[in-house]
Amino acid sequence: MSTHESDVHTISPELPAMFDGMKLAAVATVLYILVRCLNLKSPTAPPDLTYQDTALNRFLLKSCPQLTKEYIPPLLWGKSGHLQTALYGKLGRVSSPHPSGVRKYLPMQDGATATFDLFEPMGDHRTGDDITMVICPGIGNHSEKHYIRTFVDHAQKDGYRCAVLNHLGALPNIELTSPRMFTYGCTWEFAAMVGYIKRTYPQTQLMVVGFSLGGNIVCKFLGENRMNQERVLCCVSVCQGYSALRAQETFLQWDQFRRFYNFLMADNMKKIILSHKHSLFGGSPVKLKELDLGRLYTATSLMQIDDNIMRYVEEQSIGDCFQCFNVNVPLLLVNAADDPLVHNSLLTIPRTLAAKKPNVIFSLTLHGGHLGFFEGAVLFPQPLTWMDKVIVGYANAMCQWEKQKPPCQSGPLSPSSCAEEKA
Repeated sequence: MSTHESDVHTISPELPAMFDGMKLAAVATVLYILVRCLNLKSPTAPPDLTYQDTALNRFLLKSCPQLTKEYIPPLLWGKSGHLQTALYGKLGRVSSPHPSGVRKYLPMQDGATATFDLFEPMGDHRTGDDITMVICPGIGNHSEKHYIRTFVDHAQKDGYRCAVLNHLGALPNIELTSPRMFTYGCTWEFAAMVGYIKRTYPQTQLMVVGFSLGGNIVCKFLGENRMNQERVLCCVSVCQGYSALRAQETFLQWDQFRRFYNFLMADNMKKIILSHKHSLFGGSPVKLKELDLGRLYTATSLMQIDDNIMRYVEEQSIGDCFQCFNVNVPLLLVNAADDPLVHNSLLTIPRTLAAKKPNVIFSLTLHGGHLGFFEGAVLFPQPLTWMDKVIVGYANAMCQWEKQKPPCQSGPLSPSSCAEEKA
């Protein structure tokens, strides 16, 4: 045998099969990770509801089918709370409209200037009544956010006037007029907006709507003083965490990547604060200003910003979850079980509330993330979300109840008053 022939090697027939097996194993691993991460095996189901069996609640659930039918998110990614949240956070909404409104400026007693945007209805309400939705966006948000624009446009088309609070300091083109910006529990600006609407439209009735931490604010506002509930037909809160103080503790945990979300929100908060640093720190002594700014630059969590910069947050937010128990108007609380920002332990608050108070319905969807609630067939979501539809659907049902209830009923919370009167 020649030297050339002796250098020739033959490949074992088992090797190609081994390589094919490795490829299959790699593909199977990737598919397994995708299925787990996208939660593709999770079923779709109607929201899990907690409520007392009253005539009003039965009517609302019958008249608002979104609360009793399956919520079906987009098949390929909609069952992931992280992707729902990320899409809301990055894009807001799909094909977001541009509703036309008027910006209002309200001087506050401490020198601050509250602003809100007012959007008139595009037609008459189905009941013929004058109804205004007073809306509090998520913390650090405003009327120009895509999810707010989409909801306002939907509500306008159904005959609702909308007033949307712009959190103090959130709008990049509006300068602060005092060394104060928004906090987690302060209701002053929201109260000023509601007061303006009541004075300007003495015939209107109010629907109160809060998103995320805006839900904490509206519930706290209603519960602070019974007079705040006058002329209020109902309240809807979506994705609130119920207790700012308890939620802060959960944001230090890594499950559901909550610590990472905390970092991202802190970074956004720092940008907002720094954009107003002259108004916030301009009157401080130089050393104190440098100390505060130094702490701000190195902060990696919302708690560090609260402790070092926004020192009045704790005072304003204490008791926010307890104020919900003082709300006596019909109250719809909506959360998603896969919301990465709201820890499951916080959901005992709305469950307890709905079990104890006849005016409360708690709706918990399997999917939806944080303010996502996108709907769609396979890949592309629809412009309107389940969240938009359920708020307007619940509001329409509440207006219908008010319109057709027997005259002997003094309000929406007394469905049995007629029977009691006859007895």
